[in-house]
Amino acid sequence: MSLSEELQTLKDYHCENRCVLSVYLSTNPAERDQQFGAWRIHLKSGLKRLEEYLDVSSDPKEVEAFKKAKARVTEEIERNRNDLKKGVVIFAADDPDLWSVHYVQVAVKTSFHWEDHPVIDELHYMLKAYPNSGVIMPSAGNVRILDTAMGYVEDDLVFYFDQGLDVWQEQKSKNPSDNRTAGGSRVDDLDQGLKENLERFYKSMASDIDKMKKERHWDEIHVIGEAESSQSFAAAMNQKPKSVLHKNLNNSTPDKVLHEVFEK
Repeated sequence: MSLSEELQTLKDYHCENRCVLSVYLSTNPAERDQQFGAWRIHLKSGLKRLEEYLDVSSDPKEVEAFKKAKARVTEEIERNRNDLKKGVVIFAADDPDLWSVHYVQVAVKTSFHWEDHPVIDELHYMLKAYPNSGVIMPSAGNVRILDTAMGYVEDDLVFYFDQGLDVWQEQKSKNPSDNRTAGGSRVDDLDQGLKENLERFYKSMASDIDKMKKERHWDEIHVIGEAESSQSFAAAMNQKPKSVLHKNLNNSTPDKVLHEVFEK
């Protein structure tokens, strides 16, 4: 299920009485106080305030439902405390069952909600700003592809062009800084024959991109690279990309690439 589809599922979810705990928690390690575990304090105090309010004004069944959701959320975040990114978004309910967890690489404003529905306004905004997308970076030596949503890179793939064999070779990058040696070549430096081969393979890759868009539930495709490479690849695509940027970022970290695509 794509994030867009999950957002619709959350939008459709309602319970008869208040039963849904919605948690937005900033865990950004770049923030000074987070280096001292401030997220734990914010999580504990935010949930405690909700529970104190419920203890005074609610019936025992609602309090019990909240405690179950609270325990589940707390356990989830503590279990992943060493792998936290910039933020955590969780929606939890016991009856009917609801469990939706998102570790995101975009800024999150900490807040806690106990309602009869998931509070999805901020998640909707985050997904609108950082939608499910494929970021395509063509160059004369390779095509790099980022599969991303809400600032998180699900996959970082590189397809290398073997000029001797006229074939593409795929490699999945485990480290964003690895395997970027071919990204600096310029289409302008190729002779006409190789340029024609490259354009033909761009067309072949563009067909594969169409399949990836469907399989990976991309809402958008962005093409970024030196002017001739990016324009040539965009022209080969069956569907017009959301944007075409003229900048070579094949050797850049995913964070740098996403900043250029979504934040500038």
